[in-house]
Amino acid sequence: MVDAEKGAGPSNAGPKNNQYEEQDVGICGGILIFISILMCFVFFPLAPFFVIKVVAQYEKAVILRLGCIRKGGAAGPGLFFFLPCVDEIHVVDMRTISFDVPPQEILTKDSVTVTVDAVVYFRIQDAVSSVCNVDNVKTATRLLAQTTLRNMLGTKSLSEILSEREEISNSMQHILDKATDPWGVLVERVEVKDVRLPQNLQRAMAAEAEAHRDAKAKVIAAEGELNASKALKEAADVIAESPAALQLRYLQTLGTIAAERNSTILFPMPIDMMKAFAEK
Repeated sequence: MVDAEKGAGPSNAGPKNNQYEEQDVGICGGILIFISILMCFVFFPLAPFFVIKVVAQYEKAVILRLGCIRKGGAAGPGLFFFLPCVDEIHVVDMRTISFDVPPQEILTKDSVTVTVDAVVYFRIQDAVSSVCNVDNVKTATRLLAQTTLRNMLGTKSLSEILSEREEISNSMQHILDKATDPWGVLVERVEVKDVRLPQNLQRAMAAEAEAHRDAKAKVIAAEGELNASKALKEAADVIAESPAALQLRYLQTLGTIAAERNSTILFPMPIDMMKAFAEK
């Protein structure tokens, strides 16, 4: 429990809160604080309902007393006291927040128009800076992510965008984290979700890929024909050295045909026999 008269207690916001020191509120401010405390004692039976606030485990409460950050930084989580009428409370969610970067039409380095969208994960690590240094930290981070995505991908070619998505995500995370550090924001992760190409470019790339596959298939078929011709030449040389090998191959072919249950079998006539009949 944190008492408003003794300060806000320890904070997990880090050393950045040291730059916000409690300022002297002056005589008028002291009078207003005294009146607020006096009202709490006068309306004591009802005052606890108006001077006690609870924030959840994942939240921090930044208290501005008469417009100035109260000494001790952010309060919470848990139960704490504040003074009505002089304290203004801003509750900050410290959990990880994610948002989608709207699709951005980007002209790449090689003059190709692509549509890219991404997702960003960030969390607030310094509640005081997120309240004092920026008006709306979530909106500011979202707009900065959009401009960073456009500026980064504008220096990349289409092939680099498609092949270096992880490197682009890491670079974008580093740039966003450095730019949002004064706001008390920690960018945890950035991911490029989708890269959409124009329809005419998709058709052109598909035609190019198909032509490349056809050319590769023809090369493979030609290499197969070359290897088959070499094998046939070697087989012919072996058969030419042994006439009995040709007869064995002939009988093996007849056995293969007979195994297929064909009703008609053609017996080739040897050329030498035909020459003998022609001579007679």
